[in-house]
Amino acid sequence: MLPNPWDAGSARYLQHLGFRAVATTSAGAAFSLAIPDGRVPRDDMLSHIRALVEATDLPVNADFGSGFADDPGGVAENVRRCVATGVAGLSIEDGTGRRATPLYEIEVAAARVRAARKAIDESGEDVVLTGRAEGFLVGDSDLDGVIRRLRAYAEAGADCLFAPGITTREQIAAVVAAVAPKPVNVLVLPSARLSVEDFAALGVSRLSTGSGLARAAWGGFIRAAREIATAGRFDALDEATPHAELDRFFREDLKRRPDRSR
Repeated sequence: MLPNPWDAGSARYLQHLGFRAVATTSAGAAFSLAIPDGRVPRDDMLSHIRALVEATDLPVNADFGSGFADDPGGVAENVRRCVATGVAGLSIEDGTGRRATPLYEIEVAAARVRAARKAIDESGEDVVLTGRAEGFLVGDSDLDGVIRRLRAYAEAGADCLFAPGITTREQIAAVVAAVAPKPVNVLVLPSARLSVEDFAALGVSRLSTGSGLARAAWGGFIRAAREIATAGRFDALDEATPHAELDRFFREDLKRRPDRSR
């Protein structure tokens, strides 16, 4: 289970709950900066990733979008910068962010993954590379096409394969079988109605929540703020975690953190 914190405090709390690794969320980072997903500048994203790496003792996987470059050479340079933040893993996706051509051609996408692989290998760091096929997220639900892409990314050097947006047991089982023995990451969406045990039984190796936890936090904030703005009432604040509980957690957690100043 690879939950996605959106700031240092949420990362520390996930560590407290016993999770063994976490991942960044591009959307969670973007919303905290008051901009849409996919619009965070490279250097701001690198700073965000570094902040989460430094906030927790857990391995951190970076949601590194499309690598902040179109060409493989640019992807490689940016991957080197990402590795330097101290991440344990990073993902490169095949989405372009452009409406007219939402996906890179498969050959170009594979070349970008290959460039990321080379950059990681040259760094000498043990960083897991995840290849992402974004078809389902951009409206292309051709499972066979997604599988062709995942296989190409596996051949290009991806350690883990990820097709966010697949939800049914049949889709998940097909992806797991198609790229075996390489591990598969699945984005947990409410519509799947599957438990951790269900995913494990399907052969899934890694689960992530994407922006789900950040949006859940936003949901509580929006409900309370709207109630104040529209009804002049404060009932939703009853659902807030008590100040004393959070203050006590961070006070005790601070004592357990290593002194990074030395």
